[in-house]
Amino acid sequence: MKILVTGANGFVGKNLCLALKQKGHTVFEFDTDSASTALSAYCKECEFVFHLAGVNRPKDEKEFTLGNVTALEGLLTALKSANNTCPVMLSSSIQASLTGRFEGSPYGKSKLEGEDLLKAYSRGTGARVLIYRFTNLFGKWCRPNYNSVIATFCHNIANDLPIEISNRDIELELLYIDDLINEMLLALDGNEHRCGFEGVTPIPADNGEYCFTPITHKVTLGQIADLLYKFQNQPKTLVMPEIPNGSFAKKLYSTYLSYLPMEKVKFALKMNVDDRGSFTELLKTKKCGQFSINISKPGITKGQHWHHSKWEFFMVVSGKGLIQQRKVGTDEVLNFEVSGNKIEAVHMLPGYTHNIINLSETENLVTVMWANEAFDPQNPDTFYLPVEE
Repeated sequence: MKILVTGANGFVGKNLCLALKQKGHTVFEFDTDSASTALSAYCKECEFVFHLAGVNRPKDEKEFTLGNVTALEGLLTALKSANNTCPVMLSSSIQASLTGRFEGSPYGKSKLEGEDLLKAYSRGTGARVLIYRFTNLFGKWCRPNYNSVIATFCHNIANDLPIEISNRDIELELLYIDDLINEMLLALDGNEHRCGFEGVTPIPADNGEYCFTPITHKVTLGQIADLLYKFQNQPKTLVMPEIPNGSFAKKLYSTYLSYLPMEKVKFALKMNVDDRGSFTELLKTKKCGQFSINISKPGITKGQHWHHSKWEFFMVVSGKGLIQQRKVGTDEVLNFEVSGNKIEAVHMLPGYTHNIINLSETENLVTVMWANEAFDPQNPDTFYLPVEE
């Protein structure tokens, strides 16, 4: 499909254009730096329009009208001139629903005027229109120190700069960019979510005159800041906060990472080195244990201990070794040959003393280890006992 995206260089525009191209669509990208004649040419061919262009932080209030009303008039005029009644999606704002005809912010008024203009266009041409009143947006590539508190907080905390919070209890309704893009792709196929509005609340309705994205998150400024500082400290603590699928935390972490400066993309891990090799903790979680890397030099035996309740997986990824286990109080030894040429996971059984032996005379043995709980020095549950006595 041939799709026109206005405001293509903006935060939403960049994400949407890439998603559309990944789906195999032809995308006409139009923005303030586009040739003046491009819009008319695009309007002759396009089969769907995403009108994302707009102004929200102008130096002069008059720019609200120019960016949010006049620009839309130009688009609709170009479509009419081309006799093109393809669907048109409008990026409006929740601010429009807070605006009466004679009150409200200049931004909200301009967005409301744009909505009215598009509705009139639909009545006059029969074109299908989709008006979305977006709430606060966040995600990768959003501009910090502009109009997104998430972008500003992520940028500042990633760069060790202070943030300002006047009231930690202020609650925001937030829309993640990938959830927005998923809704845009549904809209393209005629499967948009329709609604009416009661105040600022979308009320789902199959024949509603507005559209909405069904997934948003209500979070306080304090909760946002606390999560971001946990993310900032993760390279030091190695503790990964809980980030369930679909959660705000997962989306915020992805956003935060996109603001990391180059010098923080790579970080050092503490290697515990001795004459046998090294042991390095990689990652700790509160409910899913921890991951580590063990390197054993040629001929070295490590381990020789057992656990009451803790269990582990050993996975040799390089070299050749032997894992031995013996149930405490018995003599039978279980032997497992392991190799990086055939990666297998071996359970370290509770109540079994175990070791790992590097069988090579020349190569290091590299083992990825997972334990079901992070190491607690106050309760290590680790007791020395050789496998073969």
